[in-house]
Amino acid sequence: MKIKCRKSQVINIGSVRIGGNNPIAVQSMAKTFTSDVSATAREIKELELAGCQIVRVAVKNSQDAKALKKIKQRIAIPLVADIHFDKNLAIQAIESGVDKIRLNPGNIYKKSEVRDIARAAKQAGIPIRVGVNSGSVSRYPLSAKHRPKDLIRLMVASALDYIKMLEGIGFYDIVVSLKGSDVFTTTEANERIAKSCSYPLHLGITATGPSLIGIIKSAMVIGKLLSEGIGDTIRISLTDRAVQEVKTAFYILQALGLGSPAPEIISCPTCGRCEIDLIKIVEDLEKKLSTVNGKLLTRPMKLAIMGCVVNGPGEARQADLGVAFGKKQGLLFRKGKPERKISSAECVDVLLNELKVMNHK
Repeated sequence: MKIKCRKSQVINIGSVRIGGNNPIAVQSMAKTFTSDVSATAREIKELELAGCQIVRVAVKNSQDAKALKKIKQRIAIPLVADIHFDKNLAIQAIESGVDKIRLNPGNIYKKSEVRDIARAAKQAGIPIRVGVNSGSVSRYPLSAKHRPKDLIRLMVASALDYIKMLEGIGFYDIVVSLKGSDVFTTTEANERIAKSCSYPLHLGITATGPSLIGIIKSAMVIGKLLSEGIGDTIRISLTDRAVQEVKTAFYILQALGLGSPAPEIISCPTCGRCEIDLIKIVEDLEKKLSTVNGKLLTRPMKLAIMGCVVNGPGEARQADLGVAFGKKQGLLFRKGKPERKISSAECVDVLLNELKVMNHK
């Protein structure tokens, strides 16, 4: 099924174009202290290797704002400054050469402050993200937390009011995000804002909890919205390493057929019929793929690694490259045609070599 995407305005974030017919961009956020330039640049480089296309950093003081220039010199992807409370930090970040500013309407809302930031951003030629979070939405009465519909309405109104303020100042390079910590609030808020403006939407769910439940929540929200054609950039927020956020983002895009630098791996859940250590094979393949993803593929590919003769041959034939195992040995398929038998011990290396050969044809 082909997803019909919402038509949104095209915005440049450094070298990355979002909106319009551009691919969904994957974003993450550094978890280091921004003033620690070496640690922050090191983490961002790790994110780059995982395929991250845009990275955001927290700017909580002048030391962080001044560090941005040095960080930007050491990385290859666009840098976004996350600003709260203090308009001067936004202006300092712009002066340090960031590629985008994220503002929270819940804590930077005075028109004079927004005007000063917008003027600086316009002069620098960078966009502003209007980032609404349910936990800091302006005009958020305590009673609203018990009435999700009220909270959704307030989140959407907060974003639209801020957009109107920026437009009134003459600023139109805008990206919008509405994030809550639960599935239904975040989903409906984004569905509503998608009908109310044509600016690109950055998707995510905030404060998701431990890693596994965070992955599940994020997949539910982002998967549903992207399947509806809503969303131009995504960030998976996890209480985990930032690289895990990027991997999860690509898995979601992969599941929806929206592109990924890694092959899609199809593998069976294993049962009593499986006579090899399929879990270890799949884990080893996934680990090795993570170090070569950016160099390995120029087009989407599907790999199937199956552990028994029931569904294995059929799944292997349907993939670009597949292996159907029986006892210790498996039959390698390329584009639906059987090639040769391979052992479980050599499976990972064979698949990686075959991928490289197919990629260069």
